[in-house]
Amino acid sequence: MVKDRTGLAAVYDAPNTPFVIREYPVRDVKADEVLIRITMATICRSDIHSYHGHRPNPCPGILGHEIIGIIEQLGEDIGPDLRGDILAVGDRVTWTEFFHSGESYYTDVHDMPQKADGVRKYGHDLAEEDPHFLGGFAEYCYIQPGTGILKLPDEISDEEATPLNCGTATMISVTEAAEISKGDTVVVQGLGLLGLYGCAIAKAKGARLVIGLDAVPDRLEMVKRFGADHALDISDKTPEEQVAMIRALCPPDGADAVIEVCGVPAAVPIGIRMLRVGGRYVIAGLVNPDATISIDGNVILRRWITLRGIHNYHPRHLVEALDFVMANRDRYPFAEIVDSKFSLDQLDEAFTKASERSVLRAAIIP
Repeated sequence: MVKDRTGLAAVYDAPNTPFVIREYPVRDVKADEVLIRITMATICRSDIHSYHGHRPNPCPGILGHEIIGIIEQLGEDIGPDLRGDILAVGDRVTWTEFFHSGESYYTDVHDMPQKADGVRKYGHDLAEEDPHFLGGFAEYCYIQPGTGILKLPDEISDEEATPLNCGTATMISVTEAAEISKGDTVVVQGLGLLGLYGCAIAKAKGARLVIGLDAVPDRLEMVKRFGADHALDISDKTPEEQVAMIRALCPPDGADAVIEVCGVPAAVPIGIRMLRVGGRYVIAGLVNPDATISIDGNVILRRWITLRGIHNYHPRHLVEALDFVMANRDRYPFAEIVDSKFSLDQLDEAFTKASERSVLRAAIIP
């Protein structure tokens, strides 16, 4: 039983205002909830967009959806995890970044729970409403019904595990949509966390050539350790020069697949021109509203280009993400992606560094 307990959370009252440490009551779980003591949460780029008001988010709020922690209390109706394993108090777990209220057209007909009616995302709820703790930058989180929970093995570190339920699972979904297979040539536009995982997963899927594009020197250096055969600096390159570089590396007619995870709308028409006839282009980084792009539909038609958008992932992708990291943790330095750590009361500093891109993934340790 949880009795007369409170917990701390870092709350922001409006976009671009300092975080304030507040205390909220910690109650017993309902039958379909799980109470988690958070051990680590990391700052995602979408957290930064929300904090700066670039995407709608209720305030006062507790941001953060890349979260892991220890089960402190289990509701009586909680079943097994996504693998079918029984959950118990003391288990260290991750969970899907979203939850939904039940069956709907997209769950029943299309098996797309990530787009179910009433889907909600952790880190996107009011802090002042029960159960208060629905975001990662706090001491506790209540896992809600409609969430996929996954037990973590003892071998995986917090640093390797925390990004699983956002960046890693998303890129499992993205590379699946890109239909990457053995012998392919793959270009990844943007080498933040998503891009690093994208390169590593593409290589693990058997891609013959993986090319990473970015303008940040540290990222260009790091991606070489995550499966990229080439890391190209595009900081001073025109669109025509970028396309020419890729076509020179991917004869005779361009890359098999191009993945956008840079969040720059202007990158899309450039990336499409890097593709061969019949190539696949996947947009995964344009998460802000009004990300308007201008493309020549005749090019899509005549060159048989497949164009797809991916937002969020199926719960099975979280299982595949964990399996991928466990199978490749000796091959790629996943733990180094989390390159800085902060306490709750240092969240302003952490967000500043993450916004400036002076860190790759900032971790918050409650």
